[in-house]
Amino acid sequence: MSVTFAKGFVASGVACGLKASGNKDLALVVNQGPLAAAAAVFTSNRCQANPVIWSKQAISDLQARAIVLNSGGANCYTGSLGFQTTHQTAELVAELLSISAQDVQVCSTGLIGEQLDREKLFAGVRQAYAALDSDGGRSSAEAIMTTDKVPKLAERQSKSGWRVGGMAKGAGMLAPSLATMLVVITTDAAVEGSLLDAALRKATRLSFDRLDSDGATSTNDQVTLMASGASGIVPETEEFQELLTQVCLDLAEQLMNDAEGASHNIYIEVSGAATEEDAVEVGRAVARNNLFKAAVYGNDPNWGRILAAVGTTSAQFDPYDIDVSINGLLVSSKGAPAADRKTVDLTPRKVSIGINLKAGEHAATILTNDLTVAYVQENSAYSS
Repeated sequence: MSVTFAKGFVASGVACGLKASGNKDLALVVNQGPLAAAAAVFTSNRCQANPVIWSKQAISDLQARAIVLNSGGANCYTGSLGFQTTHQTAELVAELLSISAQDVQVCSTGLIGEQLDREKLFAGVRQAYAALDSDGGRSSAEAIMTTDKVPKLAERQSKSGWRVGGMAKGAGMLAPSLATMLVVITTDAAVEGSLLDAALRKATRLSFDRLDSDGATSTNDQVTLMASGASGIVPETEEFQELLTQVCLDLAEQLMNDAEGASHNIYIEVSGAATEEDAVEVGRAVARNNLFKAAVYGNDPNWGRILAAVGTTSAQFDPYDIDVSINGLLVSSKGAPAADRKTVDLTPRKVSIGINLKAGEHAATILTNDLTVAYVQENSAYSS
């Protein structure tokens, strides 16, 4: 059910012809209240799509009643006409729902530099409005897919009964500062906007911002959280943070699992760091090292490439007092080999890299994938 798992939400996903494939390409999620609290985080890329520009301004009051998302076109670098398309999309949703356009979030995903077909888009909005349903969560998740092979859905329920549900899209350009991802999370807990904003930023920092599949950051990324308050329950702050973070981590792992062309899921676990920032920097440096990622693709436990990547960072550590493990086997310690690399088995899809910096008590885990021929082939033909 994803976004409709939480009470007070209806959703739909329809095909309106934006995709040449004829697959679903427009989703609508509506918060029926009684609350309309919302928060969102956006790409840090300075080159931002029209929907991001609109949505950042619209949600500045931490309120939202609906979010409309299209695949089949990013509506980015499409000039003033493209922004007008975003604005008019919000106005049409607002008109259909009898709400303010300021309370409508807009998201787009697809190829940059192509105008969206307004006739098809607006017809799709009307079609999606007519199809709104309390069981429409999966359909809406299917409608935001681009190169995704499967829809991404997550649900959690608290002991007291309030719920959190979410959906995500993304299979490429997965990097910190979000990814080529669109994520919608809903809750029926009674939470005000400022608390939603703080909780979302913390959950995102521990999940989506630590997914680094290929080092690329998109122009369209957005993670939106809406609260209906339909359960009538005011949650404990810690429990709300925990369940929200669980949903975000679940979706982030699903994004990693579906990364374009990947044959390995790699968990880079950095421990013993002087600060959390150091742990993240080291993990990210390894995740973005193409030589390391290519080695994993070839099932080659070339741990020297891990240390070489660690050495490019400004983190605190003694270069000759670092431990490196692969799938639980210590392969390097104190500047020397610790095991025969031939004993490392990299054939399973899941790969765990352990890096102990021995400089403190902080830790972080970065999620990434290997670099494959299939990834290159898929992205070399994306716009053709």
